[in-house]
Amino acid sequence: MILRARFAAAILLVACLGGCVVGPNYHPPTPPAGADSPLVSLNPALETPTEPPDTWWRLYSDPELDHLIQLAFANNEDLAVAEANLSAARASLEEARNGLYPQTNINLGAIRGRDPTTSEIMEIGGQKPRTVWLYDDLIDVSYELDLFGRVRRTLQAARADAQAAIAARDSVKVTVAAETTRAYAEVCAIGEELAVARHSLEIATREADIFNRRLQAGGGSEFDLVRAQEVVANASAAIPPLEGQRRAALFQLTALVGQTPSHAPFEAEACVTPPRLFSLVPVGDGASLLRRRPDVRLADRRLAAAIARVGVATADLYPRISLTAFYGGAAPFLNQLASNPGLVWGVGPKINWTFPNQVGVRARIHYASAQSDAALASFDSTVLQALKETEQSLTTYGHELDHRQSLANAQDKARRALDMANGQFAAGAASPLDVLTSEQAVVSADAAVAASDAALIQDQVSVFKALGGGWASSTSSSAAGK
Repeated sequence: MILRARFAAAILLVACLGGCVVGPNYHPPTPPAGADSPLVSLNPALETPTEPPDTWWRLYSDPELDHLIQLAFANNEDLAVAEANLSAARASLEEARNGLYPQTNINLGAIRGRDPTTSEIMEIGGQKPRTVWLYDDLIDVSYELDLFGRVRRTLQAARADAQAAIAARDSVKVTVAAETTRAYAEVCAIGEELAVARHSLEIATREADIFNRRLQAGGGSEFDLVRAQEVVANASAAIPPLEGQRRAALFQLTALVGQTPSHAPFEAEACVTPPRLFSLVPVGDGASLLRRRPDVRLADRRLAAAIARVGVATADLYPRISLTAFYGGAAPFLNQLASNPGLVWGVGPKINWTFPNQVGVRARIHYASAQSDAALASFDSTVLQALKETEQSLTTYGHELDHRQSLANAQDKARRALDMANGQFAAGAASPLDVLTSEQAVVSADAAVAASDAALIQDQVSVFKALGGGWASSTSSSAAGK
């Protein structure tokens, strides 16, 4: 009875220890104070605290842009790398799950020859040694009891790594969506600037022709003609750089959608007006921003993995206990492997423990703890970076809108001044120089508005990129394993 009681107590102790997991437990980190507050730079006249849609680029109602985004999601090489990294992380997770189950190993072999032991036995029995077939088999089984949670902490770390790989993939997707929109918008915006430049060249050429005819008729001066021709030359010189920039933007777009230059999406060059929003920009608030941005989720998952690895290292302070068993034998005939008297078997516990010298183990614990501290600091830094990028992009966007409005006002006045100059010139109350000066003012105003349109769409893309949209529609963004 005493022996049975001791055995039962031992079983109970093992069962209790089986629920013990050493090391710190993960708890969601608390963001810096004020991180979940409304965005400081939100302008009610320009933005709304409504949650932004994941497919934010559809707010521009541009079918060509929608097509390019889907093409990029399907073919972008950076996304392909991120997907491959995710597959590798999931494979590592499956390997970690393997530690929850018994480990088995089967060895089977067959050798033809003279085995020293067999020959000796035959000689003792009065027989001559001879060449024979010798078959052997051995099955090993071991199972770690995981009394202190080493296997479970390893699994937690691997699961967090897989989830981090998902977040990293999602971060790449956010970038791909934003940069594809940015490149397409640049093609369109430079198209608008080219249209302005070509229109300016047409006007300047027409004005030069007028001065030339006046000179030929004896009513003008060569000075006025040369000045007009200078304007023509400057207007003409502005076109080639814009054409080169537009083609460079097209090839940037080509790489983003995973195409070679010979298969560039040349149809995008039909766009000569930057995509425009016809509603307020939905930006949400600080709390939704942190939930939405995958880089924040990536930092959180890396922190979870680092904390789990502290538990893995801590478990090495304690004995690692496994149950092991083996079964096998050897025989000269294959059908005797399971019945010959030479069968061997065994079952019992196995203890592996680094003791009493645990300096190395404690060093690994200190290293893992330092890594978790660094991961926590990195999480806080990522949150601050996310808030900074959002506030900066909103501020820049708002001021560029004001800038664009001022330029539009100046453009209207320049055109009115040109109309007045033309009328006065026709009535003989203004000189050709007044008309030329007014024409140059309109050209400059048009160019400034086109440049502001280009900056404005880039600022809008920066806002949406900072808001972290563009990844949640992915079918593979679910959690990596349970």
